[in-house]
Amino acid sequence: MRAYFLLTLLLAGQAAAAGDPKNGAALFQRCASCHAVGPYASAGYGPQLNAIVGRRSASTRDYKYSEAMKKSGLVWDEKTLAAFLRAPHDVVPGTSMRFWGIKDEQQLADLLSYMKKF
Repeated sequence: MRAYFLLTLLLAGQAAAAGDPKNGAALFQRCASCHAVGPYASAGYGPQLNAIVGRRSASTRDYKYSEAMKKSGLVWDEKTLAAFLRAPHDVVPGTSMRFWGIKDEQQLADLLSYMKKF
């Protein structure tokens, strides 16, 4: 019985970790006032986010990053992006990103699933 319960918890965690890009597209609207994705994406109030997974922080040429982001030395993998989107100012103190964060794990998974499409 205990093994069944542990397996159920494990599978539930995996299901929650799988993101829905359709829901992520709706969530990205919160980001779209500053960021862009897609074939015509360019920097605006924030950097464009195409190919963000695997990219070094502060590395696009068309955006002026904060000193904090330049010095962070981060590479945006899914774990780091999720942590940043949860609490940007905890991950990069002094970042110029004005965002309170997303606490809901499913919403984070959905948003990342959408962003990985670009």
